[in-house]
Amino acid sequence: MVNRVEATEVALELIEELKRDHGALMFHQSGGCCDNSAANCYLPTDLTIGAYDVLLGHIGGVPFYISKSQYEYWKHTQLIIDVTEGQGGTFSLEGSYGKAFLTRSRLFTDEEWAEVAPLAQCDLA
Repeated sequence: MVNRVEATEVALELIEELKRDHGALMFHQSGGCCDNSAANCYLPTDLTIGAYDVLLGHIGGVPFYISKSQYEYWKHTQLIIDVTEGQGGTFSLEGSYGKAFLTRSRLFTDEEWAEVAPLAQCDLA
């Protein structure tokens, strides 16, 4: 099965560090103006997931949501979450660590697209 979202080893290491320091986490990529369409890491109590969000998958055991409008635009791509040095958005937990999550993407091949797990209808609500 091909995952819709993956994380690099460096991103997984940072996720583990954030989990040790903060506990449960969640990711959201909204495509809004303030976060520059970046993958932002939050505490689950910091952001309400609603009808316009889609659960894309999990990275490092952490749920990764994307806005429904972003999903429609990106649904034929695999999102690959990476890390870069420097200050990211002001909303994401890793900013105070001098790092920022970075979203890379690539189109699924025809063969991969045939294997991509369909999202449950409730995830598109």
